[in-house]
Amino acid sequence: MSDILFIKTSSLGDVIHHMPALTEARRARPDARLSWAVEEAFAPLVRLHSGVDEVIPVAWRRWRRSLYSPATLGEIGNSLRSIRARRYDEIIDSQGLLRSAVMARVAKGRRQGYDSGSIREPLASLLYDVRHNVSRDSHAIERNRTLTARALGYAPRGTPDYGLDRAGLMPKAGKAYAVLLHATARAQKQWPEDNWVALGNMLARDGVEFVLPWGTDDERMRAQRIAARLAAARVSERQPLDATARLIAGASFVVGVDTGLLHVAAALGVPLVAIFAGSNPGLTGPIGAGPIAVLGTQDKPPSVEEVARAVATLK
Repeated sequence: MSDILFIKTSSLGDVIHHMPALTEARRARPDARLSWAVEEAFAPLVRLHSGVDEVIPVAWRRWRRSLYSPATLGEIGNSLRSIRARRYDEIIDSQGLLRSAVMARVAKGRRQGYDSGSIREPLASLLYDVRHNVSRDSHAIERNRTLTARALGYAPRGTPDYGLDRAGLMPKAGKAYAVLLHATARAQKQWPEDNWVALGNMLARDGVEFVLPWGTDDERMRAQRIAARLAAARVSERQPLDATARLIAGASFVVGVDTGLLHVAAALGVPLVAIFAGSNPGLTGPIGAGPIAVLGTQDKPPSVEEVARAVATLK
């Protein structure tokens, strides 16, 4: 049995985009042990993937806030020791950053990753034993699939399979609801609050209840402001990503801006309307088995009416 370590630590959208590559690796290497090093916040979601044998949480985002404190240095040391505890036949760094390449270098085994022309931080490629040229113009999902397939010696085939089971994640039957993904870390990707309220009021005629997730205090306050102006809306509790995935899995449909949870919805096959305002969907747009409408692009967000019409086509 071979041991394979994947390194894709963050962000949430990047983690989701790597899941189809792992699904294909499982099919190509059914007897292999597949491990995945990922940010601790995303570990609960990765554990839902049917092909993952071991999840190795790391905490770079938390560590960098107090990088030189004794407690942080101790945690980093423990994490690196856990990565070195096993010898891997293949180590595949699909993150392509210097910090992920350092992690790959610490691990024992043959290290594979992108070549210097295929990533944003070319120095990372110096730390790999085997380097692969993968077009930066390809969608993120296809970049991950291509790199992994070349590293393990097979050809990618078919449509992306995220290894997630929507039916198995859906909550018990209850009142129908839709999820509004209003929050994103980058201000230029946001859709105005007034637009969310206008959309909610237009769709409320169908008797749908809206649920608004959040991740930070600012996002919670934004959710509360939007929900307060809608007839039937509630702000969800803050919860781990596996619980949020279950919330999304049970939704009748999702409307969201370009954020990580948008890709969770796409991965689960939930009917989805994606709103792009400050980014280009060509390289990172949502892809999934369910019905998806992608509206807007860089500096050209869609109108409320356009989004409402797209929602109507999902039903």
